[in-house]
Amino acid sequence: MKIEVLGVRFDDLSPEEMVRTAASLIEAGGFHYAVTPNPEFLLTAQKNEAFRTVLNQADLSMPDGIGVVYASKILGRSLKGRVPGIDFAESLVAWMARTGKRLYLLGSKPGVAEAAAETLKGRYPGLIVCGTHDGYFQEDAPVVEAIRAARADVVLVGLGAPKQELWMARHGPETGAKFMVGLGGALDVFAGHVERAPEAWQRAGMEWCYRLIKDPKRINRMAKLPLVLVQAAGARVRGK
Repeated sequence: MKIEVLGVRFDDLSPEEMVRTAASLIEAGGFHYAVTPNPEFLLTAQKNEAFRTVLNQADLSMPDGIGVVYASKILGRSLKGRVPGIDFAESLVAWMARTGKRLYLLGSKPGVAEAAAETLKGRYPGLIVCGTHDGYFQEDAPVVEAIRAARADVVLVGLGAPKQELWMARHGPETGAKFMVGLGGALDVFAGHVERAPEAWQRAGMEWCYRLIKDPKRINRMAKLPLVLVQAAGARVRGK
């Protein structure tokens, strides 16, 4: 079941159901991709039609942001809860290690994907990381061919939004991969270059606040996010 929040559709699934659905898509064959919209995505999608279209055509859409969940409640269409993309990726990688699926990491600065690969292989014995590539490429064709040559089943894509979503939708089928998911800066977290919020902050849905404390320069971006709740309230009043 899809629930629309300010023009973007989300799958109303629990974190466990998201992973099971992704596993089914991978086993089914063909190409599929997943997106992880947060409030900032919703604001960007209002101005970028191509981005909004790609988000709404995704096979799996996860509410990666407590603001999305709050907005859904204001609209009277409550989602089951937040599904952080990085947590989804961890659970999916654990499943891949058990089932022998091949993982490719794409994105971030040179060296980050390789470091993330080492972390994940250490954390999940048996995981097959079949290749890595940084996100600082000028031509798409060599990257597409590298993924195809690696025979990747799953690609974690960290190119930043909306680039990663547009790239997956356009080039994903050419790579031969069965599943891609856009994860923003998750590779930096896996590599140990960026510290994630403590678990208590995560459970409280306050990761955004922790990141702001750690990096005050994010204040201009964060200041826009309450707009999502204001817009949701306005839409509810108008009966949309």
